Amino acid sequence: MALGVAKGLRAINQLIKINDHKMEVLLKGNKGPLVIILTGMGCSFEEWYKVTQTLSKTYRVLTFHRQGLGQSEIGSGIQNTASTVRDLAEILHHLQIDEPFYLMGHSYGGLCVQHFAKVHPEMVAGVILVDSTSVDLKELEKLDLPVLNQDTDEMWIEKSLEYSTRSEQELLEILKPSINEKHCQFPKTIQQKLLDFQVNPLLFKAMASEIKEWTKDAEVIRSLGDFPDVPLIVIGRDKEYSIQSELDNGIPEWELRVFEEKWEELITHQSKLSLQGELVFASDSGHSVFLDRPDLIIECVHKMVRRVDCVPSLQK
Repeated sequence: MALGVAKGLRAINQLIKINDHKMEVLLKGNKGPLVIILTGMGCSFEEWYKVTQTLSKTYRVLTFHRQGLGQSEIGSGIQNTASTVRDLAEILHHLQIDEPFYLMGHSYGGLCVQHFAKVHPEMVAGVILVDSTSVDLKELEKLDLPVLNQDTDEMWIEKSLEYSTRSEQELLEILKPSINEKHCQFPKTIQQKLLDFQVNPLLFKAMASEIKEWTKDAEVIRSLGDFPDVPLIVIGRDKEYSIQSELDNGIPEWELRVFEEKWEELITHQSKLSLQGELVFASDSGHSVFLDRPDLIIECVHKMVRRVDCVPSLQK
């Protein structure tokens, strides 16, 4: 059974009890293959509005807020890629999903996707990694970049933990949450959800744990063996676009170039995880490909579904 609860409905946003916490789950569409999206660190699934809205016309789309994000409660354990894999497996069980699906992950969500695909390869029909964090992320830390390296993981953990002790009102005054011009194209209700998302103290508690754990997570994922031989599309950002976008932030161009060249190398390497891997670079896009080039993400989903032989069985 596949998302039977969503039959005949356009979109459902619901809270599902998973072990000791509730998870905010969004279901869109009621026909076609199932596409599951895992968002990046500190990112709301509402930012994927254009992608999910378009895909839901052809596919069933499932996404969720990890523990502490949005309306999702935070459990008693560590928030890391393993906890995300467990939560997704429980959500699938709760929704009685027993069919292979297409799994897409952005940034940190891509790291979670790589973990899930290795633990549950039989459930994955195909994978799309969108400017995904690499299991070789330590390579970025080795770069000698004086300005960029001022923003350490330890600094972000400390800042996140401090924010996690504040009230929503205090965070409102400290952070002065805002939305960008691309968000302004979304419905007003979505814009408000994006603003509210930014001042949730639990968001920062979850982020602190994810940042603290992600280097260890990468090693765990590497130790799990080979990535499954499934159709794979790896989407990388536009290196030159990203460099130009950051120049106004006081970072030397040579540092940006060294970092972006290493990031591109890691993205390229991800496309070799599967013998069926394909590499695509999103022209005119920074890290937030889902905002800068939603059209490319949608096109890649269509391309992957056409490539997979088991499509008829997915449309039961």
